[in-house]
Amino acid sequence: MASKDVDDYLQEGIYGKREINPDEKRKFLGTYRERVILVLSKSEVRGEKGLPEIEKAILEYPQATLLMNGNMNFRFFKPFRDIANKHEVSYTSVTNREAESDYGIVLASKVAVDKEEIFLPEEKEPHPAKKNEKKPWWKKILGV
Repeated sequence: MASKDVDDYLQEGIYGKREINPDEKRKFLGTYRERVILVLSKSEVRGEKGLPEIEKAILEYPQATLLMNGNMNFRFFKPFRDIANKHEVSYTSVTNREAESDYGIVLASKVAVDKEEIFLPEEKEPHPAKKNEKKPWWKKILGV
């Protein structure tokens, strides 16, 4: 029994403390999926999409923290930081050089909220107007 404790202690010293779901934590900028309120991808952050949704989520969860991907340029986060300051919500830059996350911003709670939909709803592109297709010359003549 004592040898197992020593072995565990050595393993922890060599490899670091054991974590639960380390891949999930890397993916969601250091927090668990169950704590995530809203997620914006890097491209959505660059396009400043999701600002009203972030503000609405912050109003609904005032204890939340805004986690920003530290591997992105900080100028993209300015409108999101302004919203966080306006509602007195803390924000943090998370930089993990060993793992690459697809997400630019994660709005997370300190406790589990377990929301089903954490991504922005996809915008449906309006159907392109029907093009004026050229009619063959014989249809023009016959009026068909």
